[in-house]
Amino acid sequence: MTIRVLIADDQAMVREAFAILLNAQPDMEVVGEAVDGHDAVAKVAALRPDVVLMDIRMPGLDGLQATRRVIEQTRVLVLTTFDLDEYVYEALRAGASGFLLKKASARELSEAVRVVAGGDALLAPSVTRRLISTFARQGPPRPFSGHPYGPLTQRETEILTLIAHGLSNTEIAEQLVIAEQTVKSHVSNILTKLGLRDRTQAAVHAFETGLVTPYLRARSEFPPAAS
Repeated sequence: MTIRVLIADDQAMVREAFAILLNAQPDMEVVGEAVDGHDAVAKVAALRPDVVLMDIRMPGLDGLQATRRVIEQTRVLVLTTFDLDEYVYEALRAGASGFLLKKASARELSEAVRVVAGGDALLAPSVTRRLISTFARQGPPRPFSGHPYGPLTQRETEILTLIAHGLSNTEIAEQLVIAEQTVKSHVSNILTKLGLRDRTQAAVHAFETGLVTPYLRARSEFPPAAS
């Protein structure tokens, strides 16, 4: 099945370079290019792409606003430079499925598109650290109230915590010594119970509810799970 991609960026060279790289993939087709947010919204409606590569910083309607308008029709992979863009958290809340550095290699670009098109989310450790930093600046989150695990089981809560620290399904399976398919089932249950779109929004939820606190600044600091 061919993955249909729309590239939204105000820089022609970026659009052209990404189009060349993606069209070289046997399972991808760039169906259009958009020069700003307004153009992206219109072309999503007209072309129905599976994935939009969305630049945040565009004139007129920026990528954050455009993401909010198209998220019910397609999946969004935000193009960013982490050291410059201050909208990472808001884009996650808007429904973006992940982030990609503009300096990404051809392999990283194609794999990111496949991950997002497949219904998963791209939450790299650098994005996780940015989230933690954001919440650290905002001060203590609201208390994690109600039942200790809310609607989730203890195992699901444990997996949600690991997701929030940027671990992939494979890494979670290794840490908890369970099958990767079991992890996938738990992740699906977590999203359903919490009414979330994907694991990126699950990570945001974990921070906002106080399940994960900002003082854990790197996943290497996360304590080993109990056996």
